[in-house]
Amino acid sequence: MARKFLFIVALIIVLVIGGAIALSIWSREATEIALVPRGEFVEQESLAANAYEDPEMWYSRPGLGINDPSRYQPAVAQPATDPADEVPSPDSPAAERSLDAPGSLDTGPSRPGEAADAAEVPGFAVFFVPPTSFLKAGGTEWNATLDDATTNSRARTFLRGLASPFNRADELWAPKYRQAAAGAFLTDRPEAQMAIDAAYADVAQAFDYFLDSVNADKPIVLAGHSQGSVHILRLLMEAAKKRGITDRIIAVYAIGWPISIEHDLPALPLPACASPDQSGCILAYSAFTDDGDADLIKRRYEATPGFTGRPRGDGPILCVNPLTGSTGGQAPASANLGTLKPSEDLRSGELIAGAIPARCDERGLLLIGDPPELGPGVLPGGNYHVYDIPLFWKNLQEDVLRRVNAWTDREA
Repeated sequence: MARKFLFIVALIIVLVIGGAIALSIWSREATEIALVPRGEFVEQESLAANAYEDPEMWYSRPGLGINDPSRYQPAVAQPATDPADEVPSPDSPAAERSLDAPGSLDTGPSRPGEAADAAEVPGFAVFFVPPTSFLKAGGTEWNATLDDATTNSRARTFLRGLASPFNRADELWAPKYRQAAAGAFLTDRPEAQMAIDAAYADVAQAFDYFLDSVNADKPIVLAGHSQGSVHILRLLMEAAKKRGITDRIIAVYAIGWPISIEHDLPALPLPACASPDQSGCILAYSAFTDDGDADLIKRRYEATPGFTGRPRGDGPILCVNPLTGSTGGQAPASANLGTLKPSEDLRSGELIAGAIPARCDERGLLLIGDPPELGPGVLPGGNYHVYDIPLFWKNLQEDVLRRVNAWTDREA
């Protein structure tokens, strides 16, 4: 059973391997020294034209069965018994007060997670690009290699927690690719963009194979997290237009990457998701505590050009609230259908309803109040980047299905 829940370990891996120095030394300069590769960019050999015909080039794809990490389905926690409802006894007198209102993470037993009923879900395919799992601190390489065992193992654990909300798709694909190092997103050195471009080249090649493999009329969801979202957005701008499939895209989930409303969205072929029943739109957000400090991220965001070619500046970023499915706004914790939370011994995980609220602020950050302890993966400044998707796991699963049905109804 432990292997089924290894995604939880990813939360610790991000902290210990990828961000330990950054977490203990708050300065931007020290973080760059720790994570930005020191060597020159070395271009790796191009992949063979038929590389993605090999099943080993995919973390997730049809036919992998129980070995597919993206098909993970968590258990569902059962609410703890309210003391006020318990029958008094000499050993257990009647409680004077009830348990806390929604927001408490105390739980009783759990039950098996809800399985997708294929008969009730329209057919659709998901192309999910994994986030950065090449987290080597103090290294010289700008890109991972395909045979990097640590990077590949870590990617599979990430997919269990991050791609699994999309598991109602009848086809769910997640490619291996030679990811850019985490430090490539922390510097303006020219090697950084070369590394990101090299990673995208692999993703674009995988996407072409994906499109050639699915039925020509099947609707598509594009999804990713962090670095994966960077590549997903570029696919939307370049590959989707080139292949003429923009009108087949149900939604784009570019989570954990800031999208400028003024200097990114106008260059994208799809609008932001303004309502929960909208299809053909983009959903993005980045989660922080109410007192969170996004300064480290904002510095890079403001210094880099948007998709329109102009500097992003300090304008607002896109925030589609995952609890409402709409741009902006707020929702209480009671609207949260299920946060994916690890157990104390890190051997299991379960969905807990009513734990985390969400509010888009004027900057475009998604604020989650003063959340209970979820694990050690919280980054400096109350940044819940590692938990962007697990915080709202069940709502995202329902959001996907709602937009699939909206697209199907529109095309009928």
